[in-house]
Amino acid sequence: MIKSWMVIGGVAFLVALAANVITPSDRQWFKRLQRPRWLTFEGAIPIIWTVIFICGAWSAYIVWEKDPGSTSTWLIMGLYLLLEIITIAYTPVMFKLRSLKVGTIIGGTGLIICILLILAVLGFSGWAALLLVPYLLWSPIGTYTTWQMASLNPQDA
Repeated sequence: MIKSWMVIGGVAFLVALAANVITPSDRQWFKRLQRPRWLTFEGAIPIIWTVIFICGAWSAYIVWEKDPGSTSTWLIMGLYLLLEIITIAYTPVMFKLRSLKVGTIIGGTGLIICILLILAVLGFSGWAALLLVPYLLWSPIGTYTTWQMASLNPQDA
């Protein structure tokens, strides 16, 4: 029998694969952009997001196990999925449109969805809500960084 954590992890992994639709020219565009001087941790960003996604999947698992299959649980699973889709869309959409403003908007949208998700999850489990705090803390940093890059690269805003 397939366990719920396998399904949740599998869906998270499949959605994450969608970020791989970037072309070499998209990567070149992003690499040439100026960054804020304080951005010394760029190499750690993939690790940070990996931890955040693991925490999100674990949070979803906790919620699912509290009330498996109920309508409210399915609605919350939809919010988890929407949050991951918005988060994963950041890179390919921003790269394809070559617009840091779009990246900033996507980042801000993810933060709003995360806040709504935390509020929805609190009724199920404090631990599930707590596991979303890394997203809540990191998302504004990433969004602010993109916003700062837009001011440093006005031609790509």
